[in-house]
Amino acid sequence: MISSVMKASLYSQYGPPSVLRLEDLPVPVPSDSEILVHVHATTVNRTDCAMLRAKPWIMRLFTGLLRPQKPILGTDFAGIVVGMGNSVTGFGLGDKVFGFDDSGLSSHAQFLSISVNKAIGHIPEGVSFEHAAASLEGVHYAFNFMNKVNLTKGQKMLVNGATGAIGSALVQLLMNKGLQVSAVGNTKNIDVLKKMGVEKVIDYTAEDFTQLNETFDYIFDAVGKSTFARCKHLLSKNGVYISSELGPLMQNPFLALLTSFSKGRRVIFPVPTRPKETLQMTQKELQTRVFTPLIDRVYTYNEIDKAFAYVETGEKSGNVLIDWAEAPSG
Repeated sequence: MISSVMKASLYSQYGPPSVLRLEDLPVPVPSDSEILVHVHATTVNRTDCAMLRAKPWIMRLFTGLLRPQKPILGTDFAGIVVGMGNSVTGFGLGDKVFGFDDSGLSSHAQFLSISVNKAIGHIPEGVSFEHAAASLEGVHYAFNFMNKVNLTKGQKMLVNGATGAIGSALVQLLMNKGLQVSAVGNTKNIDVLKKMGVEKVIDYTAEDFTQLNETFDYIFDAVGKSTFARCKHLLSKNGVYISSELGPLMQNPFLALLTSFSKGRRVIFPVPTRPKETLQMTQKELQTRVFTPLIDRVYTYNEIDKAFAYVETGEKSGNVLIDWAEAPSG
């Protein structure tokens, strides 16, 4: 029997992780087209941190100008269907499911209700809740990097931030397409990258990758910590720089517009779209074991503020997870 009360992480004002509080809330009631999911795992990612602090300021246009419109954070989940509306088809009680929406799913809670029209699907057989939840953000952004360009087998790629959630997904997906990948990471993750099969690994703590004496067809900045200006000389004649962030002074969208008229080196700003297609791709990659998400740490439901604090250090490798499975009801 499902309890009528659940634990959830809430915030009523923008600020540091200390503004988060764990409270008891009523378990949501699914509408006719929704399923009720008992959440087992979620992540704390860069989008969550941006929403928590409303930084950059432009985030407030989506989350609320003065205070958060949605009091519960969380953009992804993996869990079990425990209830559903009368018109739901394709899902049944007990199904293991996962889903993603970077505009927010309020998944930092024991239970969530979600429309079956959203980007949700069944977790492939043999894949854990943790691996399912840790796959979604990384593959989504990696996929939206890749589908903005015409990739050809044998092209040279450089991935900056190769051991983040997005970067580690990007490296694996690029290599699976037969592309030549050079990866930038830190010392502790050199072996991780080599196990992925990366032949050239640059340790950014010991070497500045912008000083490399070679060129690349594409530079994917999966952490947004470099710039087109610093990387331009590393690009081939028609090379492309793609960043996951807006860049200093939010320049990347403007550079993408300006360089779109150029026949030479250019910038692409990958606005992430097609989450349903991403989820289908994630299901396939997990099922075939082409992709394995990188997981750094797993925190318990009552340590969520610590998880946010760790993610904000910028030192995480891959994904940081929250385990909601053992949270007591009420």
